[in-house]
Amino acid sequence: MGGGREVPISLEGLRDKNLMQLKKLNTALFPVRYNDKYYADALLSGDFTKLAYYGDICVGSIACRLEKKGAGAVRVYIMTLGVLAPYRGLGIGTRLLNHVLELCSKENISETYLHVQTNNEDAINFYKKFGFEITDTIKNYYTNITPPDCYVVTKYITQSKK
Repeated sequence: MGGGREVPISLEGLRDKNLMQLKKLNTALFPVRYNDKYYADALLSGDFTKLAYYGDICVGSIACRLEKKGAGAVRVYIMTLGVLAPYRGLGIGTRLLNHVLELCSKENISETYLHVQTNNEDAINFYKKFGFEITDTIKNYYTNITPPDCYVVTKYITQSKK
């Protein structure tokens, strides 16, 4: 990017007024189309869904869904995490994922997980750097992309002692 001034990367919460930004990003980033339930879950997750801006350009996002487990526990499902290709390698994906992991720790959520296409080695390696591990393989998870199989990639979060 050159020797100019540092361009700030900022994270912004998802709201009705910027929902179209997320829809446009998802269309550019992912081979699947997301339904209304996806966007409703993203809005409901509060601080767990963020848009990333490079200066004033929306270049990435993380969208999560909060899921109830037994005994009142909650886990976080990362529905999508993506950064537009020209902006990869600038720490934006790391910033988005760290935001969610720190929030999990603060809110005593001990598990976060996602599905990754089995041939997406970049994504698998990215999540492994943060302590995620492959905990399951699901055959024919995806209907319109090849290969159709995915890994379930999970991170168990140690709670911060207050």
